[in-house]
Amino acid sequence: MPELPEVETIKSALQKSIGNAHIEDVWIRNNRLRELVPNDLADKIKGTTIKGYDRRAKYIVIYLSNNLSLIWHMGMSGKILLVDELPSELKKHDHIIIKTSNGYIIYNDPRRFGMFSYCESDKLQEHKLFYKMGIEPFDKKLDAKFLLAKLKNKKVPIKAALLDQEIITGIGNIYASEALFDAKISPLRPAYKINESEAARIIISVKKILEQAIAAGGSTLRDYEKPDGNLGYFQNKHCVYNKRGLPCPNCTCNINKSGGIQKVVIGGRSTFYCPQKQK
Repeated sequence: MPELPEVETIKSALQKSIGNAHIEDVWIRNNRLRELVPNDLADKIKGTTIKGYDRRAKYIVIYLSNNLSLIWHMGMSGKILLVDELPSELKKHDHIIIKTSNGYIIYNDPRRFGMFSYCESDKLQEHKLFYKMGIEPFDKKLDAKFLLAKLKNKKVPIKAALLDQEIITGIGNIYASEALFDAKISPLRPAYKINESEAARIIISVKKILEQAIAAGGSTLRDYEKPDGNLGYFQNKHCVYNKRGLPCPNCTCNINKSGGIQKVVIGGRSTFYCPQKQK
């Protein structure tokens, strides 16, 4: 599933390629996504002008001139293709096509776990998807004291707490593992036992890892690719994720004794860490 850096990459590509275009037409070829696409969506957005773009957690928000906003989630396998002209033949899973004055947006989603809907722009924060969401990772209000207050009664492992969308929204499984390695904190540590200096390190590492991943266009794992068809390459910089049994960067251990990077399952998610460097 595309995580925050991948969604930020898609949003930026839309902003750069399509910009403040006029929406000339919309075709909903299959409305059976994770939630049914509203029957009136095409009529609601045709003829409007795009006023801006935002990302909220793993959702893309597109603001329109009629005070409506599109809410878009890529799901497990969703992709966006941006083209000047429609191909002669559309693919089987090209479910939604938006014709704009600056080109076409094609949404392809083989597993149909994505979502495409709309909401009144001034009621976005009240929407069922957003009203319980926690703070964004790049929000200036996110500091050690804020995080400590959220963790003080949490007995779950710190890795699970970082994936709790009501605490910090959008980090995702890959980047939680990478950030905790960078911060030298074990993902198994109970969240309430994190102290203020460790909370500060976690925040610094989360922002650092996400910024690096955004700059790299995200991590290409399974289905994700950028809107231009190219692949993100942050997976080449992963230190621990999906590297069970391998040495971590700058490893000085006897890997035959240490066993290298370990894999555990926390909250149903695969988690990778170095027991020697992360305490």
